[in-house]
Amino acid sequence: MKKIIFIVSILFSITSYSQVASGSFIVLNEGAEQDYLNIEELWQVYHQKSVNDGHKNHWSIWKVDVSNYDDKTEKDRFPDYFILEGYDNLDDLNAEYARYTPEGWKVISGYIKKSMKGKMSSRAVTRYLNSVGSESNERRNYHLVGVDASIWAGGDLKPGDKMNILGTIAKSDDFEQYESEVYKPLIEKEILKGNHRYWALSRIYERTENAYEDITHMFFNIGVEGADNTEGWQKMQSSFKGQKLIEGLQAASEHQSGGQLELISIHN
Repeated sequence: MKKIIFIVSILFSITSYSQVASGSFIVLNEGAEQDYLNIEELWQVYHQKSVNDGHKNHWSIWKVDVSNYDDKTEKDRFPDYFILEGYDNLDDLNAEYARYTPEGWKVISGYIKKSMKGKMSSRAVTRYLNSVGSESNERRNYHLVGVDASIWAGGDLKPGDKMNILGTIAKSDDFEQYESEVYKPLIEKEILKGNHRYWALSRIYERTENAYEDITHMFFNIGVEGADNTEGWQKMQSSFKGQKLIEGLQAASEHQSGGQLELISIHN
């Protein structure tokens, strides 16, 4: 089975395709899920403040659905959770990373402790924050830039919403143009009919050494349960011109395996 990789673009409030995002895929140690969720619950306090202060425009955490993944060897490296952070520009992303100095850490942890006063003891907060990283076996990080996106439909995202992801390898220089000018119009027609909610394409421009190297781009789709959005595709296949466009589209990239995420929490 091919490696499964999830790469996500900035999913929400896209106003400019120059926006960037940081995506982190978390592989947990066995039995560490509740500890991990406790840690993330604390961090959400800081991330909401960061959004409010304009340092980032989005933070969300997603649970990966591994129910249909049977290869145990690969599953050991399969992510359990995914964290997405969106920024207006590269300077904002770099500034956020610069805040995680020893002095910056004191400021962040101090704010979390103050916000949790009356809900959790300072000692308990310190214990959880000092254990960050111990609950995970691996973290694979990617930096992404949005390439193109459809119109949005179906209202704001909420916990429990699902997102389908597909990684791909660009095989030609005009791959992005094919997706924008051939496929995007098809899916937007289906969105207007109520058969789909959103489609987007992102490009990976940077990744950590332990991240998968072969994927260059990522598609993601938010669909409508039970809807069939293939009518436009089938209609295009019925003409010679349409067939040639589809051939060019399919030859422009090599799709890898995909999967599904479920939204746990979102701040934007």
